[in-house]
Amino acid sequence: MTDNSSSWSRVLLPAAVLLTLALFPLVAAPLGLDFYVGFVRRMLVFALAAASLNFIMGFGGMVALGHAGFVGVGAYTVVVLTDAGVASAWLVWGAAMLFAALAAALVGAVSLRTKGVYFIMITLAFAQMLYFVFVSLRSYGGDDGYSLPMRPGLGLGLDVMHEPTLYWVVLALVALALWWLDRATGSRFGTALIGIRDNETRMRALGYPVYLLQLVAFMLAGAMAGLAGALLATGNSFVSPSMMHWTQSATLIVMVVIGGLGRRWGGPVGAVVWLALEEALKLNTDYWHLPLGVLLIATALYAPKGLAALLEWRSGRAV
Repeated sequence: MTDNSSSWSRVLLPAAVLLTLALFPLVAAPLGLDFYVGFVRRMLVFALAAASLNFIMGFGGMVALGHAGFVGVGAYTVVVLTDAGVASAWLVWGAAMLFAALAAALVGAVSLRTKGVYFIMITLAFAQMLYFVFVSLRSYGGDDGYSLPMRPGLGLGLDVMHEPTLYWVVLALVALALWWLDRATGSRFGTALIGIRDNETRMRALGYPVYLLQLVAFMLAGAMAGLAGALLATGNSFVSPSMMHWTQSATLIVMVVIGGLGRRWGGPVGAVVWLALEEALKLNTDYWHLPLGVLLIATALYAPKGLAALLEWRSGRAV
């Protein structure tokens, strides 16, 4: 592995992507592409949600089919607190992460006592319970969803109603969260998590607190998913129980698989490819699900390491 290739994949490429994304609203306005500022912001949010799932599924070996439930908890935290008069977006987003982490602690405390298909089904069951709870909340729109009367304020002289401003704030938060997740997977904690994924019995024999490490990872992933949900709710000014339905959790899994399970850029790449193709196909055909299904099959057969593996640049390191 050369120093140049390592520097490119770890520093220069992310910096180039970040700069391009930061400049996008300035380029979009003169070209009449203001709509796509919101679309790219949505991509960023789903990139964070997929990356948080990849953290536990790709690096921790925990295949959770209920991750969208934590996205929904974060989104509805924004609704409840904004309706209660909390005007600071920073407080609302922080609370969304906290409540999503607490929900993940509850789900993880039960589901992590099981393995394999039982773990998958228990996480699915919890997510569906959350879904039906919020469907039953008529004060917040029930199955029809709920529109925020106003977005929580950013303060610091920032106008939350100015779409490019909100875009840049979301970009900064997502970039920081993705950087933190990357650092976490490369830390001693992340190494232990990967060891548990590869050989749980050996890690137990070495004295590692397997259950505790998995639970902490599950909570951290839940907190990141909660932040994604909070950013999504703020940007859309609307939430619906459908965002935590099991099909949304399945879509996140598909994003991770397409991008690359356990790859550094797996979640973001999968989210961007999936949403970009979905948007393009919807404009041209009513049967847009078919090409996306073909993409998933082709990835499984011919690129099992995911599309993110194309970014390795001969470095020998998973991106």
